[in-house]
Amino acid sequence: MSLKSILAHAAPDERSNEVLDVACALAKAHEAHLIGLHISSDAGVSLRSLPGPVPSELMASIESRIGEERDRSRARFDDVVARHGVQAEWRAENGDPASVVGTHARYADIAVMSQGDDRDTPGDPELPTVVATLTGRPVLIVPRAGTFDKVGERVLVCWNTSREATRAVSDALPILQKAEQVTVLAVNPNDGPEHGDVPGADISHYLARHGVRAEANRTYAEDIDVTDAILSRASDLGCDLIVMGAYGHSRMREWIFGGVTRSIMRTMTRPVLISH
Repeated sequence: MSLKSILAHAAPDERSNEVLDVACALAKAHEAHLIGLHISSDAGVSLRSLPGPVPSELMASIESRIGEERDRSRARFDDVVARHGVQAEWRAENGDPASVVGTHARYADIAVMSQGDDRDTPGDPELPTVVATLTGRPVLIVPRAGTFDKVGERVLVCWNTSREATRAVSDALPILQKAEQVTVLAVNPNDGPEHGDVPGADISHYLARHGVRAEANRTYAEDIDVTDAILSRASDLGCDLIVMGAYGHSRMREWIFGGVTRSIMRTMTRPVLISH
């Protein structure tokens, strides 16, 4: 697999530039086509569905604000694309972000999105994981804070022998093949045939056959939780990307994710590539 089509969710917040920078750098490194996607609020549609007439002045004000937001997003996109010099196209739609991003992500090799925020910003902190789970496409998530000039040179792969982790390794192969350093980390590996005699060794051999030089590591987190162990090891190794499987299932349209996945999504300090 190669990365030939990259989707960047140009959300209307201050992290949009950083998301676009990371997406453009990825597109340039892989000679891929970049798609910028802006999603406008469907507040106007919601108002029209209310019983009774909606004041025309209110509708005009809402539509004007949505249009201005879309224009600002387009201007940011054009500026970043011109700075990086990549082949790109712009798309703008209205609707629910999970549904719209999911639809477009199905026809891209990878989606690049912001982590979002728990507080009062427009981003949804669980949106990237929802998109990965709905589409089966990998999502590269850019943290809500910090700048990332390099992504994918020094990579930490979280390995626990699961289907999701296996999928993440496969989806990340184009990035891993270009990396300078790849470390496969097994946290608290269970005894048994799944991990083999040396946890992480078998998947490292698999990666080697694909031209990836990977080092197998394992750690036992007794005094700290698994999330802290992963982030600590990534920091010690100077990693600029974490690759991991995403876990989840749906119930009554609510998404409940595995503890480590949810915790990483909320506390990440560097970009994370997830697959489901």
